[in-house]
Amino acid sequence: MYVHEYGFGAQIVTNGTLFRIWAPEHDSLQLELADGPVFDLKPAGDGWFEVLLEQAQSGTRYRYKLPDGTSAADPAARAQSSDVHGWSVVVDPTSYVWRHPDWLGRPWHEMVIYEIHVGILGGFKAVTDRLAGLAALGITAIQLMPLADFSGRRNWGYDGVQLFAPAEAYGPLEELKELIDTAHALRMNVFLDVVYNHFGPDGAYIRAFAPQMFRSDIKTPWGDAIDFRRTEVRSFFIENAIYWLKEYRFDGLRFDAVHAIESEDFMETATRRIRSALDPERQIHFILENEANDSALLASPLITAQWNDDFHNALHVILTGETHAYYQAFADRPIQKLGRVLAEGFAYQGEIVPTSGEPRGKPSGHLPPTCFVSFLQNHDQVGNRAKGDRLTTLAHPEALRAAMVLLLLSPQIPMLFMGEEIGSETPFMYFTDYHDELAEAVRQGRNREFAQDPVVASGVTLEEVPNPNAPETFEASSPAPGAQAQAWEHLVRKLLMIRRREIVPHLEDARGCPVTVLGPKALLARWQLHGGSELAIAINLGSDPVATPALQGRLLYQSAPEVKERVLRNELPRYAAAVFVS
Repeated sequence: MYVHEYGFGAQIVTNGTLFRIWAPEHDSLQLELADGPVFDLKPAGDGWFEVLLEQAQSGTRYRYKLPDGTSAADPAARAQSSDVHGWSVVVDPTSYVWRHPDWLGRPWHEMVIYEIHVGILGGFKAVTDRLAGLAALGITAIQLMPLADFSGRRNWGYDGVQLFAPAEAYGPLEELKELIDTAHALRMNVFLDVVYNHFGPDGAYIRAFAPQMFRSDIKTPWGDAIDFRRTEVRSFFIENAIYWLKEYRFDGLRFDAVHAIESEDFMETATRRIRSALDPERQIHFILENEANDSALLASPLITAQWNDDFHNALHVILTGETHAYYQAFADRPIQKLGRVLAEGFAYQGEIVPTSGEPRGKPSGHLPPTCFVSFLQNHDQVGNRAKGDRLTTLAHPEALRAAMVLLLLSPQIPMLFMGEEIGSETPFMYFTDYHDELAEAVRQGRNREFAQDPVVASGVTLEEVPNPNAPETFEASSPAPGAQAQAWEHLVRKLLMIRRREIVPHLEDARGCPVTVLGPKALLARWQLHGGSELAIAINLGSDPVATPALQGRLLYQSAPEVKERVLRNELPRYAAAVFVS
């Protein structure tokens, strides 16, 4: 029988189920079972309460009763029944028999990541059914947007309140394990996006048990900051990470918005403790989202890589001409900023950002290219637009294809957002499933964000901004194949085949070289690869040809039949890409 391993939550042990909860706000607490009985929990010191019930087994539904008579879900429940406001459920983690328990993961330099929203694709089983096709395309890892259970049936996942409970709306727990097992059979890693900087606005009962989880002296965009000064608070999130990696056998985590975690040492402390709790032979990867561009975190062997917004931002400005909101920071000489990203990692390495007037980032040129996850689109960059527009509806199609060459063949780790491989033109919008006053507050807050947005002002009125709570907003966000779906899929498959054969084996010790700017939307990037070979990518995202220096070596890819001939004549056609290795 499973042995009690975690401090938080109800866990099956040798002689029943041990219920434990940290509730320092209260002097007493009761446990209520769905079939009627109520039991007093025993104080266990330092705000902890616990009770061992022999009759409670897997499937037992329960909740806690506060001294004022209010009943609330277990903040560390492993599953929920009937939404986050319903009953918590005891789970036996040994009930699923893993078919591939010896899987240790793939090395990081082999990663080609595909970001997925499980709900949009139809749930755990529907995602499982897609894995073979993604593997055949050349995808080596999928990254699931957050799974922590949330209020309602629809949510991006970043409003999770039950951090240990996979979203009930996506299917049974066994189907999530089957998804991961199937991915491992296909030699694919599975990463999970986790949110440790805030809880969602509905159903976060942890505040009722432990308001000490928060600190009122520091505010974040989501309210009071989480108090990482407390040992119990740190343990809650660290145990949560270990839980996903051990019990569900995820191959790594993507930590959301770590710049919003009010603790300078939490990431280092957490990743060290997490790694020490796991089999050292497993290849576990930790990915950060960090607006601060803190390269010191990436220099640590504990952290694997960071989402590189600078790559996206520079390319977005070049491809679309948009310079509103945070794109203003890339409006001036975006091609030079892209060049610095390709050569050194970050575009901003301590310079003042025009939009904020504050310095951003630290020097990153000493880091290998594989410390950076690059992308043309992701859930944020698409979904936080007023109508969820994809680049297929914003950029010249040939320029976008040339940008895809840069994404998939540069030494940085590439990530695709679901639907990119089929040239999807359907939007991906922000959606929730709130009700009454909260639903209206979310809608109005969304409109306030767009009130001064030029994207809204030019052709989209605030009345036309989709209502996040409307079911049709969710339904319209499913990535349907675009008009050129076959051409896009062929391109992605071909580029990933080239990457797998020609680039991945030589990424060890790869480093960027100075970039040559060829024009306002064109550049020549070079990297030294392992063994002394050099990779060169010439890319022109503009509508006019540009002159290019002589390129020598073996041609890996050209975006059109005449590109090589013209490059040999020192000219790069419009909307073109050429890739050489020498």
